[in-house]
Amino acid sequence: MTNLRPIDGRRWNLPQRIDDCQWVCEHQAMERIAVLPERERGVCCPPTIRLRPEKVAGTSEILKALADPTRLQMAIALRDAKEPLCICDFTATFDLSQPTVSHHMAKLKEAGLVEVTKRGIWSFYRLAPDLPAAGRRILEAIS
Repeated sequence: MTNLRPIDGRRWNLPQRIDDCQWVCEHQAMERIAVLPERERGVCCPPTIRLRPEKVAGTSEILKALADPTRLQMAIALRDAKEPLCICDFTATFDLSQPTVSHHMAKLKEAGLVEVTKRGIWSFYRLAPDLPAAGRRILEAIS
């Protein structure tokens, strides 16, 4: 921070204890540099956002499950499907073996993204109706 210079080339006299946000908000030489609007008592930085640990854990599991490109494509296929899909629908579409598709579906189920319904020997998958809002927003954002 001590190597910074104002636009006009003068040297800034920075305080020892650097409160960057407040200093930037109050320093006149920074007029030509865009800064965030003031918040509280001249401090321009927004407050740190803290999320509840359980919310972060659930969202990270969803992101981890969707990090695999094949699982992401499968989740999108489920999102766009009018009715639940069978494993055979995925094996044909993605040219994958039944055990591989089952493995991917198990990972999506563990993350709370899909729900499975058994009909005889067949398993049908659909997006979980109680899918967390974060998962729903992620899948809706992908076109």
